[in-house]
Amino acid sequence: MQFLNPIWLFAIAAISIPVVIHLWNIRPGKTLKVGSIALITAAAQKSSRSFKLNDVLLFILRCLFLSTLAFLLAAPFWQRSQATAKTKGWVLIPKANLKETYKNLKFTVDSLSKAGYEFHFFDENFKKFELNKTLNDSLLKDKPDVKNYWSLVAKLNEKLPPALSVYLLTPNQAKYFNGSKPSVSLNLHWLTYTPADSVSTWIESAWFTTNNSIKVIEGNCRPSGTYFTSYIIQSEGDPKSPFVVDVNHGSPVVSLKTAPEKHTPIDTGALRVAIYSDKYSVDEKYLVADLQTIIDFTQRKVVVKKYADAAQIPIKQDWLFWLSDKPVDASALVKSAHIFNYQQGKIELESSSIKTSSAFALADKEDPAAIYKLVKNKVSGSKSIWVDGYGNPVLTQEHGPQTIQYHFYSRFNPAWNDLVWSNNFPKLLLKLVLYNPDYEVLNSHDLTRIDHRQMMPNIIWSAKNIDNSKIIVQTDLSRYFWLMLITVFIVERWVAHKNKPVLK
Repeated sequence: MQFLNPIWLFAIAAISIPVVIHLWNIRPGKTLKVGSIALITAAAQKSSRSFKLNDVLLFILRCLFLSTLAFLLAAPFWQRSQATAKTKGWVLIPKANLKETYKNLKFTVDSLSKAGYEFHFFDENFKKFELNKTLNDSLLKDKPDVKNYWSLVAKLNEKLPPALSVYLLTPNQAKYFNGSKPSVSLNLHWLTYTPADSVSTWIESAWFTTNNSIKVIEGNCRPSGTYFTSYIIQSEGDPKSPFVVDVNHGSPVVSLKTAPEKHTPIDTGALRVAIYSDKYSVDEKYLVADLQTIIDFTQRKVVVKKYADAAQIPIKQDWLFWLSDKPVDASALVKSAHIFNYQQGKIELESSSIKTSSAFALADKEDPAAIYKLVKNKVSGSKSIWVDGYGNPVLTQEHGPQTIQYHFYSRFNPAWNDLVWSNNFPKLLLKLVLYNPDYEVLNSHDLTRIDHRQMMPNIIWSAKNIDNSKIIVQTDLSRYFWLMLITVFIVERWVAHKNKPVLK
């Protein structure tokens, strides 16, 4: 027997509680009846305390209950090996997309079923299921459940031998693939399909403009990619507008006419931006000019202020641009929701260009800006948003407890890069400062299709012993420990009630 969370076995130490309760037993003294106190001689006062187990059965049941609970939390399972001679091969389908997958790949699924392949859910446990019985289950509904398919394939590689034929049937959307592509030694056949409802529309953000209109950013996702469209809703109303403006709990909200129940709050305040430039006054001028371009384009209420002393920066800033080689002040870290700071470290000459990725990426036709100098000192635990042509980070994102920090490994200066001269500079800063998409929201709507060559893992046949023909089968033992836990609890309550003294 093995455990997925063995650290919970330390909870067995909790049996010391019933041990102390049962051993700490103070026995009352005996009463001796005498005819006269004259017969009582003076004696030293003595008291005795006896460590003795009372209600041994009750003590054993309580210790057994706590031990069983600790084993249950440790997630026990039984692991054994099974010869592949008994198995034609495996077919893995995500449980969340089972009926949709069968509808799109019905011929393939039926052919593999007739050929004697085993069907397993494509999840962390790879549980075996009967195809016809599961498809006829009226309680099983397809529901959105975004998992990282690459991490599951890597886990499958540890479980199956290379000789076993494996068919993986999944949707082909990019939201299911995160991180690095794994290297496996599986006989893998990955078949995909494009889901039918591959169109998604939502409201990304909305705010009041300087002339009291409402600007709405609408997100649209198709298999070809994700794009955003801006709309202006005039204060007097527009019957042709695809949006509905309402008030919810005293605050203005906007929603799509096609989905009026999904409200998005309208920002009525101004965006507060603080700039601390230290000795980088030239960089500050480029940044301020770019921010002014964004304000004119979006008509967003933005308040930009410059500070020569970091201590004078007020609290509750939306953005702080820390244009300095000095580390960000500890006091400034708690004053802003987002901090964009120059990264310190060794400066190296560079001959490459800036490339963007994910939600911050520019269109394919946009020309990348050249980069001449770069700081080679990446912050551990941060995620790269902009990189150079060699994959070195140019801008990384780090999530803190109260602040999202962006580390810039270059400078807003023509001696470092052509970013400040590029038409992409306002676009990049606009995506970063104003739109700044939430990855969770974007992933929930993302329907972008990924190419089959991009999603296939690297097949390395020498990674595992080819002669190994054993399948590692794991059996979850949690249900048996649950049954044992409930049984012990019922018996313990019955014994405790039976041994309870009855007052006459």
